[in-house]
Amino acid sequence: MPPVLSRRDLNFQLFEVLDTAALTARARFSSHTREDYEAVLTLALDVAERHFAPYAREADEHEPTLREGRVVLPLSAQAAMQAFREAGFFSAHHDEELGGLALPWVVMQAAMAHFQAANIGYSGYPFLTIGNANLQRQFASPEQQRRYMMPLLEGRWFGTMALSEPQAGSGLADISTTATPRPDGTYAIRGTKMWISGGEHELTENIVHLVLARMAGGEAGVRGISLFLVPRFRLRQDGSPGETNHVVLAGLNHKLGYRGTVNTLLNFGEGGETVGELVGAPGQGLAQMFHMMNEARIGVGLGAVMLGSAGYQHSLAYARERRQGRRPGARDPLSPPVPIIEHADVRRLLLRQKATVEGGLALGLYACALVDDLHTGPQEARADTGLLLDLLTPIVKSWPSRHVQAALSDAIQVMGGAGYTRDFPVEMYYRDNRLNPIHEGTEGIQAADLLGRKLTQAGGRGLSVLLTRLEADLAASEPLTGLDEIRSGVRGAAQAGPAALGALLARAADLGPERVLAGAHSALELLGGVVLGWMWLRQAAAAARALPTARGEDTAFYQGKLQAARFFALHELPRIRVHIELLAAADTTALDMSPEWF
Repeated sequence: MPPVLSRRDLNFQLFEVLDTAALTARARFSSHTREDYEAVLTLALDVAERHFAPYAREADEHEPTLREGRVVLPLSAQAAMQAFREAGFFSAHHDEELGGLALPWVVMQAAMAHFQAANIGYSGYPFLTIGNANLQRQFASPEQQRRYMMPLLEGRWFGTMALSEPQAGSGLADISTTATPRPDGTYAIRGTKMWISGGEHELTENIVHLVLARMAGGEAGVRGISLFLVPRFRLRQDGSPGETNHVVLAGLNHKLGYRGTVNTLLNFGEGGETVGELVGAPGQGLAQMFHMMNEARIGVGLGAVMLGSAGYQHSLAYARERRQGRRPGARDPLSPPVPIIEHADVRRLLLRQKATVEGGLALGLYACALVDDLHTGPQEARADTGLLLDLLTPIVKSWPSRHVQAALSDAIQVMGGAGYTRDFPVEMYYRDNRLNPIHEGTEGIQAADLLGRKLTQAGGRGLSVLLTRLEADLAASEPLTGLDEIRSGVRGAAQAGPAALGALLARAADLGPERVLAGAHSALELLGGVVLGWMWLRQAAAAARALPTARGEDTAFYQGKLQAARFFALHELPRIRVHIELLAAADTTALDMSPEWF
């Protein structure tokens, strides 16, 4: 079996492109060394390879089922969670007094990437639990953190985010779940939540739901939404799980892929009172939940990248081994067939995967590094860092989700009929990834957020910060040889793309919001292309600096980076031209299509 990710590439991204080792100069990370970070990644690789990867197919074929009202999962799920818990990853990025190692977020997410690549379904449980605990750390009271967050950090309890409802979906302003005050200061929660990943199972002692609800008689719309901690089982005086809290499993959703993570329909307040505790101030629920949602959006993008990575590694191994056909011009029918990697079109398919996956990884890790900068970087730069992170988040979530699907299709194509069968896991990765353009805000929602909010907030400062950093990287790359095509492509895109966006936004008052947002998909694809070009420029520059002194396999690695950057510049970056033209014209063809005409 080929590896599900390239450790060589991960080290390159972390330590040669991002210079993650330099974080040890900051006070929070001063006790760390690069060797510590590499040891964490090695531990993650070991746990992922032994306890997650061997059971990915089992998780897919034996999806969660109901038996006597309980969710049944393969026994390997419990073993995987135990191994993850014993390795200490639930709390690794938190302070030592909370049981953690104070790891940088970028290292933590690089470690998590191993689990996402190995078994995306099983990785969903710690993914949600870590995000739940992070939100509590930010907004919950010290007492709530003691009772609800600490068991999550210890891995004894798991967490969820309960937002969507059957009638509302992503339209959170229309949720109808209610919270009625009780005499003791808690709230009675009543309503139904849909699409709740990890909502019911027997993997842990308790499940802590973060529930969005509207206080009875509260304001309509998003301003009336508050956030509540709702445990599956009520807590006894000593903090241990006690009687049921009447969070009732109403059904399971049977999914195309991503089956290892159970997905549920939950009723709150069925058969008795469901008790919840308010987090922070009333009416702040959506703003608080965005802390977890934005973190999850970056995680979804990285999850997509890792599925693409796994597919790429499998198709690459297959292409090296599978012999079929002969080179053009070879006329001797008795000559041996060549490995299919010798054929130009197979190399094209592999190069497009490499460009997508390694570019997406660079973007996801860059966003995680911005999270570290936001909390531990120079104080005077943090406002700009926050704006840049806000701008990039919808791209980090959406660009890999969409383009990895094409990359996985390429992986299947490389493997031919074998790729279309269950003899290889690539078809499973293809099904798994199809969720990523949907959950944590659909691609269309991310596009509207980017064009309608992120590009204009703070007077467009986020885009200015992005372009300033991009120009600095262009300037720094000028003395390096072999980068002319990527440099030219990125420079052209960075000039034409923002100009088209600016022209559209300048007409916003005349066009109106509906006609402006008709261009949201093009805005996402355009700016996504610019940003991925930037990420490839950064990788190409790092490779060009290292190549003169490289030896052996390192030489091939850096040459591969430069060729993938060239491929992205010549084959992929030009695709954004159509979106530049559509935005410049303020095209509304889709908007103007009457529903009656379909």
